[in-house]
Amino acid sequence: MYFAESLGSSIQNIFTHKLRSFLTLLGIIIGVFAVVTMFSTIYGMKTLINERMKEMGWNNSLIIYPSSGEENISSRMRHRFRRIQREAKPLTFEDYLLLKKNVSSKYIYGQIESWQKYLFNDKEENLNLKATNNEFFLSKTYVIKTGRYFNSFEGLNSLKVCVIGYHFAEKYFKNKDPLGEKISIGNQRYKIIGILDNDKLNASGMNFNTWQRKRELEAVYIPLSTGAKYLKSDNAIDYIYLQAKSESEFSDMKNSVRQNLLANHNMGHDFSFNDIGALMLNITKEINEMMKKWNITLSAIASISLIVGGIGLFSTLLISINERMKEIGIRKSIGATDRDIFLLFILEAITLSLLGAFVGIFLSTLLVKVITVALKFSFPVPIEGILLGVAFSLFIGFASGIYPAYKASKIDPIKAIYYFE
Repeated sequence: MYFAESLGSSIQNIFTHKLRSFLTLLGIIIGVFAVVTMFSTIYGMKTLINERMKEMGWNNSLIIYPSSGEENISSRMRHRFRRIQREAKPLTFEDYLLLKKNVSSKYIYGQIESWQKYLFNDKEENLNLKATNNEFFLSKTYVIKTGRYFNSFEGLNSLKVCVIGYHFAEKYFKNKDPLGEKISIGNQRYKIIGILDNDKLNASGMNFNTWQRKRELEAVYIPLSTGAKYLKSDNAIDYIYLQAKSESEFSDMKNSVRQNLLANHNMGHDFSFNDIGALMLNITKEINEMMKKWNITLSAIASISLIVGGIGLFSTLLISINERMKEIGIRKSIGATDRDIFLLFILEAITLSLLGAFVGIFLSTLLVKVITVALKFSFPVPIEGILLGVAFSLFIGFASGIYPAYKASKIDPIKAIYYFE
């Protein structure tokens, strides 16, 4: 018997006994369904967390802020350093322009944060006023609802324009279009050129840093050069944020920042790093490790269904040997070898397992799509999960079928032909 003929005979026998085949497949279907669904869910959660971290601007990022420089020197020099009482040079708008020009990065922005009095309906209220540039909005995935971001002329020439947050517009301009209006903040008046849209990142209800993002959408934003001129002295800014294009470029970016600032500050250590990138890298590694452990645990639990299905397949094949005694005897009497009979039964076991795997994968994919639509964020079905389900089913099919196939192959043809007589 050839391989193709054995495979055809196996498939024919499966469809001849439809109910028995379905009941045998049921355990394997449930097992593969559980394995693929668990794997896809964990993989989807891991992907979702990593993507949201990117969208919040946390990964591969660095914050530079002014410091006395004392933490950058050895302990032996601290006493002498304190006696010198060296005054720290602040970070300035010029430092931001220097880094923007000379350092390769995905995003770079400076920021000044100030609480100012906002005059509204003859009442003064405290308002969070932030000076920054457009890359802040891009790194945080804040999009414009109406109007526009700052243009390059406004960003460099300290113009009194502003972009307002979604919640600020909802609170103070509920039934009115604020675009083009002028608002009094502190001692200055600013023209509204853009309104930020509501937070798209948490639209699915996943609650990623919700409190801070809500606060940022309640603020008013002015160009960084405007803030450096009217909110600070000496063109100073609070901090500079940079995000590397990739994890591999983060270290080079940090070294380049250090070299440029040291040169611009006459080799003075007037700045410090808040290495968010390293922190996020550690957090991401911990999350990935945790997810991996959960994946192994849940997949192991789900695999119990596959083992139960394998036991059912094993029992069915053993029972079918008695039912197919005459067939085995006739096949052997016309020239089928032990190897041919073994191949016939083992192919039937593997074919049943693969059919169960494909049905389980289909049902799992369908469920994942339903979850994606219901929760409004994408849960992919990774190829690793599909391959895992197929590999499990192949192993179960082969392991369950090897003994029945061996037993069938060793049956005496004469006894098999006259088994029912």
